[in-house]
Amino acid sequence: MSWLQRVKIWRELKRLEAKARENPSPSTFVDLGQVHINLGDIDRSLQVAEEGLVLFPRSEELRKLRKFARKHQINERIQELRSKINRSASAKLYRELAALYLELGDFGAVHGTCEEGLRRFPEDAELHLVHGRARLTGFYKDLDAKQGLDAVHCLQRVLELKPGEVKAHKLLAEVLFRVGATNVAVQHLEVLRESTPEDAEVETLYQEAIKRPSEDEELDELFAKVETSGRLAVVPVTPVRQDVRVAEDDLAPVRRMLAQVAELGGVRKAVYIRGPRALVKGDIRDGKDAFLRVVRVFAKSSQRVARRMELGSFSKGAMEGEFGRICVCSYGEEIAAVLCDPGTLTDRVLADLQDLVALGLHSHIGGRP
Repeated sequence: MSWLQRVKIWRELKRLEAKARENPSPSTFVDLGQVHINLGDIDRSLQVAEEGLVLFPRSEELRKLRKFARKHQINERIQELRSKINRSASAKLYRELAALYLELGDFGAVHGTCEEGLRRFPEDAELHLVHGRARLTGFYKDLDAKQGLDAVHCLQRVLELKPGEVKAHKLLAEVLFRVGATNVAVQHLEVLRESTPEDAEVETLYQEAIKRPSEDEELDELFAKVETSGRLAVVPVTPVRQDVRVAEDDLAPVRRMLAQVAELGGVRKAVYIRGPRALVKGDIRDGKDAFLRVVRVFAKSSQRVARRMELGSFSKGAMEGEFGRICVCSYGEEIAAVLCDPGTLTDRVLADLQDLVALGLHSHIGGRP
């Protein structure tokens, strides 16, 4: 690219940035993101797409822009990880690589990566967990009995290596309940009720499971029945709970998405905040929890600093310390945040938090006054 072309692109970039601030629209953000792509700045293009989706959460064009930028970003990271694995392999590198393939929807690559990693690191529980989640996704998509049984074996191996792993217990309980093995599902749910007594989804599933005692059928028979019939033995159960802080009919979609974010690998606590109210998932006992206080201060302080220094507006960021990593996304009074383990895929977490804020903003605008 010649110097003159770069000058023209730079001028167009400044014009679009001013337009996005003064008169924002989906097309303006898309054009701005495209300019950054032309300059080779994929990270900034992704950021522009996410900023636009906060304001225009239903824009299909912005979603396509974000998908393109994120896919390009993931592919670059995959090449980096492959190079690192060739030089000095570790279970952590394989886990991250498998998670990236899972985000791309390339299940063949996920399975190949997990199998390669487990040949080298057979005792790594988290790699077995990633493999199990991928197998489960394939089972729920196609109702393939082999995929389901393989998923169960992966998750059972996780619990052999790490008996207290909440995510493995939860995934096993759900799939066993859905194929009709409710007696075994109850065993996992009882463990979960002890370790996560505040989880409404676990309690709802437990109450449903104890009402449906199952026959002593082998798991392979139950999965085969599901594959043959083309439907799950038990339809999914959705918990119904009236939260004293936020009306259920107002934020039900947000609550469901918050639960999905809390299920991401490495996430320990998750919260969605609107003004003085909050929805929480994880080990958060009350409104005085230090995590909630840090999230509010971090989001507000970042917004204030960005305004005072005329840097634009703060939309997302991460803070790391001995406690782990806190990822925060915010827009006005809407804040979504998680506390996760060091080394967690920050880009994936922040992208999901951005979607959560956009969903909450849409719910707030379209909901009750």
